[in-house]
Amino acid sequence: MNPITLAVLEHARCGAAEEMSVALIRTAYSPNIKERRDCSSAVFDEKGELVAQAENIPVHLGAMPFSVRAALAAVGEWCPGDVVVLNDPFLGGAHIPDGTFVAPVFWRDELLGFVANRAHHADLGGMAPGSLPPHAREVFQEGLRIPPVKLWKEGELVRDLWELILRNVRTPWERAGDLRAQKAAVERGMPA
Repeated sequence: MNPITLAVLEHARCGAAEEMSVALIRTAYSPNIKERRDCSSAVFDEKGELVAQAENIPVHLGAMPFSVRAALAAVGEWCPGDVVVLNDPFLGGAHIPDGTFVAPVFWRDELLGFVANRAHHADLGGMAPGSLPPHAREVFQEGLRIPPVKLWKEGELVRDLWELILRNVRTPWERAGDLRAQKAAVERGMPA
């Protein structure tokens, strides 16, 4: 590959990651994402290796590859329109409030790679608002722990999982808005 083509491809991948973060920040409901910009986006190859990232939160970007690999290990078959959600700190998350979305990128029925984002949600249940109780003694007190599972299957929302998440948070309208913002962001990272 010649240097010019390589540079164009590199900037396209980085541009996709940056555009995903911009979409997430602009469409989010909560101040954590919209104003504090506590979110990150990245592009991965078909094996789950990081190939580009937006200039966002370093701790997210350092841990996100572990979450992407966990999603790849958990999901047997990927289809266009699939989106996996997870927030398990033992699978690459920093803490319960950091929700990660992972979506496959297809071009002409060929899996090219994955796009992912992570956002700090204002509340995911648990014993205290904000899901960061200082006196927690175990992870279960922090909030709802979500393993890698498809929240959208072939473009269709998995309503049972959606309802499960929203019934375990204090501000369901805000969580719904932020989850939809994360979905819009991964869609922004897809080829047109």
